Amino acid sequence: MAKKSVATLQSAAGREWAKVIKAVKSPKTGAYSFKEEMVPVGKVQDAFKK
Repeated sequence: MAKKSVATLQSAAGREWAKVIKAVKSPKTGAYSFKEEMVPVGKVQDAFKK
């Protein structure tokens, strides 16, 4: 059987961050692309307001 790999973000420091993925529309082509960033959990709502 294959062994499962354990994610390193399960530590106490990893739970303080969240990955935010936003869809951003290109002004030239109109196509959507995705912007990813890691933000502190308390600042997630602020990341979407930008």
